[in-house]
Amino acid sequence: MNKTLSRVVWYVVLAVILVVALGPVVWMVATSLKPETEIVTTEIRWLPQNATFEHFGAIFQAHPMTQWLFNSLFTATAATVLVLVLDSLAGYAFARLRFRGRGIIFLIVLSMLFVPIQITIIPLFILFSRMGLTDTYWALILPVGANVTGVFLMRQFFLSIPAELEEAARVDGASTFRILISIVLPLARPALTAVAIITFLSTWNSFLWPLIVTRSDSVRTLPVGIAQFLSLRPGLVQGQMSIGQSMAGAVVAALPPIVVFVILQRYFIEGISRTGLKG
Repeated sequence: MNKTLSRVVWYVVLAVILVVALGPVVWMVATSLKPETEIVTTEIRWLPQNATFEHFGAIFQAHPMTQWLFNSLFTATAATVLVLVLDSLAGYAFARLRFRGRGIIFLIVLSMLFVPIQITIIPLFILFSRMGLTDTYWALILPVGANVTGVFLMRQFFLSIPAELEEAARVDGASTFRILISIVLPLARPALTAVAIITFLSTWNSFLWPLIVTRSDSVRTLPVGIAQFLSLRPGLVQGQMSIGQSMAGAVVAALPPIVVFVILQRYFIEGISRTGLKG
């Protein structure tokens, strides 16, 4: 009886959490499909009576949404690939290679987790400005490559892989790089997926740095572009900003990360759950 009651309580708690988490998302999507006359009303309706895609068409016609969307997809994908390459190499070095000062260097790297990004923005901007890389894709991609969280996750996962597999390959004459490519990385797919999801989502949602380092629509990312057209108060209806267009822009910005996470969530959970097995 106690187990049944406990299970019911947990189901109720999870249902409440689910409603709280999905409620704003459902309201956002529903509002983006409502005509403006159904939005600016005191009556609360979760579902649109006359669904329409006019808000989506309006924002794509009035603003370079396609370019912003491409910029975000390109920079997030390129940054993710860069992070996977660099963090795999760094994580394997800290997990398996023996060199002087390894522990101290790793602690220094981990200490960067406590440095707020706001502190590094001015030095980064000065650096990229002097290199002539502001308002370019390079300025959006390269800073993401220094991903301390990814290094930590990859190191912890590599430590959970039995060293005997690598020793057997080394006896057969395989080099360290060959062992990493042929043996370790295929086993580390869950950790790689977890790092990829974290990097993609953080890069996609990044706002402050792209806002500072970009000036033109040819490079501007989707979050910055949406904030820009909201500040310009597009689609005025009776003197007020079009809420439908705002919600349509939010749906466009939220859809790709949701799709990526839903597709890769199984590997993400497995990768996170296995990164702390060994210290």
